[in-house]
Amino acid sequence: MAISIDTVYQRVLAIANKEQRGYITPQEFNLVANQAQTSIFESYFYDKNIRERLEPSTNPETDETNISDLISVKLGIFKGSLPVTSGHTFPATTTVSSVAYDNFQYGRIFYNDQVCRQVTINEAEKLKKSIRHMIDTDPVYADNRVTGRDIVVYAGSTTEKTSGVTVECFRVPVTAEWGYVVVNEQALYNSNTAVNFELHKAEEDTLVFKILELAGIIVNKVGLVQIATQKQTAESQTQKQ
Repeated sequence: MAISIDTVYQRVLAIANKEQRGYITPQEFNLVANQAQTSIFESYFYDKNIRERLEPSTNPETDETNISDLISVKLGIFKGSLPVTSGHTFPATTTVSSVAYDNFQYGRIFYNDQVCRQVTINEAEKLKKSIRHMIDTDPVYADNRVTGRDIVVYAGSTTEKTSGVTVECFRVPVTAEWGYVVVNEQALYNSNTAVNFELHKAEEDTLVFKILELAGIIVNKVGLVQIATQKQTAESQTQKQ
């Protein structure tokens, strides 16, 4: 479920006005909104890496307290599976509603829907010298030696696979925008042109304070930056407990 950009904007305005830090215009808001969304999105990859190293293994049953699982859910919004061009080159973009968005990160590699095991280039070369081992092993992939190519995939033979290879892609978020029309010199929300945040609903508070922090820098309101930073720090400490 997406986060309403109007809800976030109204909360940002309410906090800024309450603290007597001035008015944040739609242009200023839209300028920092996507920077805030991107910052939160990128943090998922670092947080997941840390969590997976710190958390003990859990049983296969769903554990609602497993933070790694929650981060995976948050990332799942941006995950898709796309063909690997000629079996060796990752797709640069993912298309959403006819708009191409950059792929930020890549995940597992598949050959005919079977997960490929990663091996080093040297290991791949050793496997190629033994057809018996290549036939008996699961599909494998390694970094490609050829400039401009990402991977090389082997499955059941020493011949590189040129089709049937797919990769998990994590694209960047769709560009959010608080759409508006000007009536009597006032900006009024226009849902027809607005684009909501794609982040998980649990990120609404983080979004609000991140936007306040960035907006405070733009409008040169040091107090607003301090308030937003304190709120973010408190929230982060609570989540890591």
